[in-house]
Amino acid sequence: MKKIFTPEQKAKIALAAIKGEKTINELASAHEAHPNIIGQWKKMITENAATLFSDKRKKGNRDKDDLIERLYATIGKREAELDWLKKKLLIES
Repeated sequence: MKKIFTPEQKAKIALAAIKGEKTINELASAHEAHPNIIGQWKKMITENAATLFSDKRKKGNRDKDDLIERLYATIGKREAELDWLKKKLLIES
């Protein structure tokens, strides 16, 4: 049966592999995980370590502001179209 690991468990095991106090095979035996999986977790942490320290607030706010701006533009366009249609219907009625 496949054992399910929480993200916290994965991080703990991968960090132990990075520290090198035990070999990956020793960690695999201790935590009942396949050595290849532990190697993948270790690789994920080492490759993505720089993103842990990036400022996500700035990018998130910029994306949010862009979305709000596009939505307001769409609403304005729809209101202009609606006003135009109302005028057309009153003239033709």
